[in-house]
Amino acid sequence: MAKVADVYFRVDPWKIIEEGFDPGHARVSESVFSLANETMGVRGSFDEGGSADSLRGCYVNGVYDNEPIGRSYRGIIDHSHFMIPAADWLTTGIELDGEKLDLGACRFRDFRRELDLRAGTLSRSFVWQISGGRELRLSFLRFVDMTRRERAYQRITLEALNFSAAVCVETGLSFDVVHEGRGKRFWGEPRREARDDRIALQARTLLSGQEVFCGALVTLPQQGETVSDPYSVRRRASLYLEKGRPVSVDKRAVILFDGSEGDTLWERGISALRESAGTPLDEALRAQQAHWEEFWRTSDITLEPSGKQTAQAVAAEQQGIRFCIFQLAQTYNGGSMRHNIGAKGLTGEAYNGHAFWDTESCCLPFYLFTAPQAARNLLLFRYNTLPMALERAKMLDCKGACYPIATLNGQEACPLWQHASLQLQPSTAVAYGIWHYTRVTGDEAFLWQYGAEMLLQIARFLSSRAARGQRTGKYGFFGVMGPDEFHMMVDNNAYTNYMGKRTLAYAAEVLRRMRTEQRTAYEALAKKTDLQETELSLWEQIADQMYLPQGEDGLFEQHDGFFNLPHTDIQSIPVSEFPLYDHWSYDRIYRTDMIKQPDVLMMMYLYNSSFSGAVKRINYDFYQPRTIHESSLSPAIHSVLAAELGKMDEAVSFFGYATRLDLDNYNRNTREGLHITSIAMAWANIVYGFAGLRSDGENLRFAPRMPGRWRRLRFTIRYRGRVIGVEMQAERTLFRLEKGDALPVQVYGGNYTLTEETLSVPVM
Repeated sequence: MAKVADVYFRVDPWKIIEEGFDPGHARVSESVFSLANETMGVRGSFDEGGSADSLRGCYVNGVYDNEPIGRSYRGIIDHSHFMIPAADWLTTGIELDGEKLDLGACRFRDFRRELDLRAGTLSRSFVWQISGGRELRLSFLRFVDMTRRERAYQRITLEALNFSAAVCVETGLSFDVVHEGRGKRFWGEPRREARDDRIALQARTLLSGQEVFCGALVTLPQQGETVSDPYSVRRRASLYLEKGRPVSVDKRAVILFDGSEGDTLWERGISALRESAGTPLDEALRAQQAHWEEFWRTSDITLEPSGKQTAQAVAAEQQGIRFCIFQLAQTYNGGSMRHNIGAKGLTGEAYNGHAFWDTESCCLPFYLFTAPQAARNLLLFRYNTLPMALERAKMLDCKGACYPIATLNGQEACPLWQHASLQLQPSTAVAYGIWHYTRVTGDEAFLWQYGAEMLLQIARFLSSRAARGQRTGKYGFFGVMGPDEFHMMVDNNAYTNYMGKRTLAYAAEVLRRMRTEQRTAYEALAKKTDLQETELSLWEQIADQMYLPQGEDGLFEQHDGFFNLPHTDIQSIPVSEFPLYDHWSYDRIYRTDMIKQPDVLMMMYLYNSSFSGAVKRINYDFYQPRTIHESSLSPAIHSVLAAELGKMDEAVSFFGYATRLDLDNYNRNTREGLHITSIAMAWANIVYGFAGLRSDGENLRFAPRMPGRWRRLRFTIRYRGRVIGVEMQAERTLFRLEKGDALPVQVYGGNYTLTEETLSVPVM
C-alpha cells in the first residue's frame, strides 16, 4: 500500500493529545477534536477564532439549505441540498493591553489540547505571552450534552501568572456563519434578545425555510454588558485578574431544531433555556462523565500487547479503536428517526453532510450489536423517506423505489449523474439492512410493518431496471456503477447483479411468507401498493436467471470487459498524488484496472456464508493488489477477509490503517472531516475480522484469529436481549453469557451453547 501515516497526535489509551500547535495540522486537529451528540456537532476550532487556518463549524443535524442546479436532462436532479453551519455558540474574544488573542499571530507557549474519550470533553490550555512580558494562562473546556441533547457547555478560565490587571472577555452567539465551499451565509437576519441573565437568537434558512433557536446563559464573575449586531449577540466584561488567582466564565447554551418555527420555537427555546439554569456546568459535567462511564462499561474493546516489542504498536491500535467507538457513539445513538449517518458525521462540510449507502452496509452492524433500537431507527429513516425514493424511480423511468446515493432528507442530492443515476447500491443496501436487522434481532414486527413495503418497492425498481442481455440471454443491470467508483457506465457489475439477485429473491420470499403468516397485513399492503401476484413470480424469475460473471475457477470478473483493461501498478503511485481525485484528471482514473474500493470483495463480506473459502481466496488474491483504498471503507473490508483467509500480516496491516485512518491522516484529507464509514468498519474489523463473527447465518458464528502482537482482546456484544462477553487469548477464546437466556452458537464450525458458565474453546 503506497499510503503512509502522518503521525501527529500523542498515543494515549483514553485521550487524543496535541502537544504544541502546528498550523499545518490545524484543520486535521479540528476534525479529530470534533464533538457531537447526534443532535449537534462542533469542530475542534479555537473558541476565539483567529488568523490560523481553520474551518469553523457548529452543525445541527438535519439543518440544510437548497440550491438550484439549473436546467438538465431528464433523470438528472435540478436542485440539491447540503448541510450548512448553524449558530456558532462558541464565539469568544479576549483582549489584554490592546492585544487581541489570536494564536495565528501572537506568541504563546505550553500549548496542549486533549479530547477525553471517557468524559466526552475537549480541553485546551496554553500561556499567552503579551508584549511587555505579561503572561496569561488560558484554559478552555467544552462539551455537548449526551443526555440533554439540546444543551452544550463552554468554560473559559484565565489566570494571570506574573501580573494583576483587567482583561476584556467577550462571549456570545452568532448566525454570521459562512459555508466555506459556497462562500455564503445561508441565514436570514435573526430575531435577537439580550438580557443580563440570557442572550438568544433565532434565524431562518434562506431557501429551505428551517428555523433554529440558539440561546445561552453566561455566568460572568463581574458585572458585564450586552453588545449585538444584526447577526450576533454577546456578553462582555472587564475582568480584573489578581496574580495567581484563576477566574472562569461559564456558558450554558441551548440549540433547538424540532420542526416548529416562529413564536412557537422561540417560546420553546426560552423555556428550555430557563430550564437549563437549574443545571450548573459542573453538575452537567458529572452527568456527562457518568454517561460515558456507563457506555464504555458495555462497549469498550481492549487490546493487550504480547510483549514489549509490540507494546507501542498495540497502544496506537488501542487508542485508534477507542477513538472510532467514541465517534460512532457521538455521531448517532438512535435519538431520532429524522436523521441518518452522514459520511462525515457532523465534523465537516465535505460530502455536504450527506448519508450514502454505507449506512446500511457498513455502519449498521455496530448498532445491531451495541444498540439495536438505534439500528431500527436507522432503517425507519429509510421507511419515512420512501415517498422520495418512489419519486426518484419515476425520474429514472423506473417503477418502485430508488433510494438516493446522497441525501439528508430522503431526496437525491447528488448532482453527478454517474453516481445518482448509475449506482443502485443504496437500494440494495437498504434491502440488505432489512434482511440483516431482522436476522440479528428477530424483530419480525418491523419486517411486517415497515420492511415488507420497502422490499416490495425496491424489488419493483430492480425488476424494472434489469434487462436481458442479447449475448447471454440472462438478466443483468446495464449502464451502472458498482461500489468501485473508478469504473462507470459498465455492464453486469458483479456486485450489482449479485445484490440485485439476492434482493429480488428475498423480497419475494418475505411477501409470500407474509401472505401466509400475516394475511391481514399482507392484504392491506397489497391494496396500498396495488401489488399483483405476477410481480412476485417475475422477481423470482429475474433472480433465478441473473447473470453472474464468474469463471469455472470461481473468479468473478468485476464487470464485462474488466479483465481486458490496462493494468496500473498502484505501488508506483507517489504518496503526494493522493487523493487521486485532486491530482489526476477525471477521465484518467477510469482508464485502468485500478480499483477505488472493494467491489467483488464487498459482496463476499456482506453475504459471507454464501461463498466458499476457495472462492474468497481466489478473488481476494486477484483484486487486493489492484485496490488503491481511495475509499475509507476499503482497508477494513480487506482486513476482515484477510483474517478469514489466514493472511494475518495483511490483516494487521490493513487494520492499523483502518483504525487510524483519520488520526494519522492516511488519505491526506482528514482536514475535511472524519470518515465515519471507516470508523464503523474499524469496529467491524475487530469483531468480524479477528473474532471471526458472522451474522448472516442461522446462528452466530465465531472463528477467532488472534494477531501475534496481541496477548488478549476483549469486547462485548448485544444479541436478542443477551449480553455476550468475548475474551480472545493466544491459545483459547473465552465466551460468557453475561445477561439473558442460553444461546446456541458455532465456534470454528462446532456447535456450543452459551450460558453464564464460561465457555473455553481452543484456538484452531
